[in-house]
Amino acid sequence: MPSLKDLKNRIESVKSTRKITKAMQMVAAAKLRRAQEAAEAGRPYAERMQAVMSSLAASVGTGEGAPRLLAGTGSDKTHLLVVMTSERGLCGGFNSSIVRLARARVAELQAAGKTVKIITVGKKGREQLRRDYGSYVIGHVDLSDVKRIGYVNAQAIAKDILARFDAEEFDVATIFFNRFQSVISQIPTAQQIIPAKLDAAAGSETETASTVYDYEPSEEAILADLLPRGVATQIFTALLENGASEQGARMSAMDNATRNAGDMIDKLTIQYNRSRQAAITKELIEIISGAEAL
Repeated sequence: MPSLKDLKNRIESVKSTRKITKAMQMVAAAKLRRAQEAAEAGRPYAERMQAVMSSLAASVGTGEGAPRLLAGTGSDKTHLLVVMTSERGLCGGFNSSIVRLARARVAELQAAGKTVKIITVGKKGREQLRRDYGSYVIGHVDLSDVKRIGYVNAQAIAKDILARFDAEEFDVATIFFNRFQSVISQIPTAQQIIPAKLDAAAGSETETASTVYDYEPSEEAILADLLPRGVATQIFTALLENGASEQGARMSAMDNATRNAGDMIDKLTIQYNRSRQAAITKELIEIISGAEAL
């Protein structure tokens, strides 16, 4: 049984931990508001750009004149998985949920006889995937020095992916991230970015809701220019969604940790009081027994 001094030291230690988790919860709450606003502000642009590209793709089709980013290579033998996680931990199951989805996709592709390559964005995803799929990891993007995610960061990642696609290193590229829904809900998402997976319904809605457009230069030329921008936009949107999801998950995790620390302090305090009472009772019994012996 631990001594009174040990219990007192443990109570003080848990109190210090509770102060840290409470401070981290408040910091995450402050960062969450900015990250959520950035994610929500980026969604309309991404959706509108997707609708415009869908409209153009419906007109161009996937024939011989279609851009390679739309038509693909004609094969789906090699798949590139871009797994986006955080640089820091203490955010609950945020990183594990993304990696779990990526692992499931790797197993599915391997069962189908496909070749898998992985690019990690964020240290935590690399640490988890390196254990089992270290030989599949062909690149890593370190964002630990980036204080605030910008479009330039997404452009750098997109430039690397597009260069690998032009070098015929893969046929299909998919990004993995958490889509922000609320503080307690983040949805692990897998989104194919190459070849472009465009929604035909979104394009038809754009056409019916607007006038008929004459494009100059040709639709093929405009689409060929928009598709690389679309890849960068999708990656930027995923980074913003991940940023908001990370802060929401960290805020929730630190709140739970603070509550658990409070419960532990209460239990340790009760144990301390009982041990102290037992020690006092023992001393009284010894005094009384000594007095009776005289």
